[in-house]
Amino acid sequence: MKKIALALLGAGLMASAVAQAGPEDDRKQLIAHFKSKLPAVKYENYVYGALALDKDSKSQYDSIMEFPPFVGVIEGGKEMWEKPFKNGKTFASCFPNGGKNVAGNYPRFDASLNKVVTFEADINQCLKANGETEFKLSDVNTMGILTAYARTLSDGMKKNVKVEGAAAMAAYEDGKKFYFQRRGQLNFSCATCHVDNAGNRIRAEVLSPMLGQTTHWPVFRAGERLTTLQSRYKGCNSQVRAVPFEVGSDEFNNLEYFMSYQDNGLPLKASVFRK
Repeated sequence: MKKIALALLGAGLMASAVAQAGPEDDRKQLIAHFKSKLPAVKYENYVYGALALDKDSKSQYDSIMEFPPFVGVIEGGKEMWEKPFKNGKTFASCFPNGGKNVAGNYPRFDASLNKVVTFEADINQCLKANGETEFKLSDVNTMGILTAYARTLSDGMKKNVKVEGAAAMAAYEDGKKFYFQRRGQLNFSCATCHVDNAGNRIRAEVLSPMLGQTTHWPVFRAGERLTTLQSRYKGCNSQVRAVPFEVGSDEFNNLEYFMSYQDNGLPLKASVFRK
């Protein structure tokens, strides 16, 4: 199978070429790659993941999303978002515009902390600043449900992740290296499935393209089982028989940072159904 000259996207493994490539070069080359590999898929449809490659599955998705089975979960997240803290404030007080049209700016690089900060991390910072107990990042019954609602406040917002300054670039490059580095007993990288083999089937599942992957989380798999992006990272690592990092680790945060930049310009489709 033809390898994407993704050398220019990939992990610093072809040093002289990659040294010249910046985040925007990476993004444009990824778009060009999929335009060539999957010419029938419209750019804006990559927000649907593998559904963009399967007409029948996309039709089923459209029908289910008319009356989503997880509306109650989203309503639970809304109650959490709007419930006053002990000091009378709410989560909305911690974010510009009350949290509307902000999720597309995440992850962000915080120069004062010298690290990538996710939307979930800023939600925990909001709790801490208001004297409340922080949520466990991997807990779908607290952080998962809350963000399932909070991200709907940014539905349709175009991804707008920034990589500015040497430290931010280093985090971005670390995430890029992770994406293209083979790991585990199966010796797979993220790119093995989602760049080189995107659109192919593994058992009954169509492998989703990398492009658009960060736009539609969290998802409700099989209708009701909430799954976050970084919990999916853990699952993928386990499937290739690698020891996964923890949700909220620098490794996964940098990976999300790199991947999210590639989706700049695509609209968010938060809290959706997946098989």
